[in-house]
Amino acid sequence: MASTATVDHRALDGTAYRLASALDLELPATSVAEVTVGGRLLELTAGPARLGEDIAASLGITEFESELSFQGGTLRTAVKSEYDAQTKTVEKPMLVVWQGKRFSLVTRLYRLSLRDVLGMLRTLNIAEHDEGIALAPERAAGSRFARPASVIKEVPGVGLVEMSRVTAEHTAQLPPWKGVQVESGELYRDTLSDGSPFFVLSSRDVWATVVPLADTDVERVPDRVGRLTLRLAD
Repeated sequence: MASTATVDHRALDGTAYRLASALDLELPATSVAEVTVGGRLLELTAGPARLGEDIAASLGITEFESELSFQGGTLRTAVKSEYDAQTKTVEKPMLVVWQGKRFSLVTRLYRLSLRDVLGMLRTLNIAEHDEGIALAPERAAGSRFARPASVIKEVPGVGLVEMSRVTAEHTAQLPPWKGVQVESGELYRDTLSDGSPFFVLSSRDVWATVVPLADTDVERVPDRVGRLTLRLAD
């Protein structure tokens, strides 16, 4: 019998999720959050230490223009011109990467100076934990989460699992039919607009969507999710 593995992943809003299963849980996870800072909406992504470098490479950025110590890590920025064919304009978004010991935080910002970026990030209070990066936005400074952050993790044989704290908005989206009871809650099967199948796992505290990948045996997903324990770690 395969041994059970347990992993914890922390979302950017500080929520930690614990997964336990005999399935392969070795792949890293990312967390995505939308934060409002001074009326501006930022989308931030946290992940493994190399995430920022990988994103820079995908954008054709070969070196960063600035590097400084910031909130316990290293902050790097780079600007690269991009042509928007739809608006026929040239934009110069700034790639911002905060890198700690094990994790990194990435965002792209438009029409801001480095001074502006530093001022915004100071209100987020970046902290690195064993399970990932967490932010603590300062409401007094006009910073707050726009919605609960999520953790996205690929589980072989299951697909992409996106986890967040359950909200009233989530439960209002549940299908009208009854789901299947599994270890971690109730599992529903539905289809995307293109006809592709996906699943929703709903419990008292956690909401998870499961999107099978191209090589996933969809019919075996319910059984595999049934052998996956998912709950809050804190």
